[in-house]
Amino acid sequence: MKNNLWIETLRALRVMPVIQIENAGDAVPLAKVLVENGLPAAEITFRTEAAEESIRRIRQAYSDIVLCAGTVLTKEQAQLATEAGADFVVSPGFNPNTVQYCLDNDIKIIPGVNNPSLVEQALEMGLSALKFFPAEASGGLNMLKSLTGPYGNIQLMPTGGVNPNNLLSYLAIPQVIACGGTWIAPTEAVRNHDWDIIAKNVRETCSLVMGNEDGK
Repeated sequence: MKNNLWIETLRALRVMPVIQIENAGDAVPLAKVLVENGLPAAEITFRTEAAEESIRRIRQAYSDIVLCAGTVLTKEQAQLATEAGADFVVSPGFNPNTVQYCLDNDIKIIPGVNNPSLVEQALEMGLSALKFFPAEASGGLNMLKSLTGPYGNIQLMPTGGVNPNNLLSYLAIPQVIACGGTWIAPTEAVRNHDWDIIAKNVRETCSLVMGNEDGK
């Protein structure tokens, strides 16, 4: 994705499924469920050894899916994720070394922040698209609104504790481009191949978001 198109794509999606895959063989069947039920996007976390291969298989099977790597902690992981086919990478915190590596190598990154100092570090390096993590544990909506006061030009993806009960409240904040969530494809459901449950979660999430957009 070129330039800021990826940010606009995230804003259109409104939700990014955050997924931990333990077996790369589950990657394509999972992506199929996401795509066919209306949410062609996935953040595959680098919490397992299957992450890189999962990203590669999904990209080969679905060239148009919005695909990113999550829990990227090092520049090596950022490189592996990009080579496997990730559109961009997401980190839980703000590691200047990893961020600089991504900037130097034209790798799109959304680093994690949860306080003014980290936001200012990100802005200093030319980044305005940031992950607010862990969202609920860091003060939730109140903290997020406090950050967007002095930093009105940032674009945020809250993740961590976001769920169907508070999703619309987060999305109502103008600076929020999308929310990351694990409720759509829980690790246990992926492990047990509960594709029907995941499909139901996808449809319900899309209905919730679309219903809110239609009601504006």
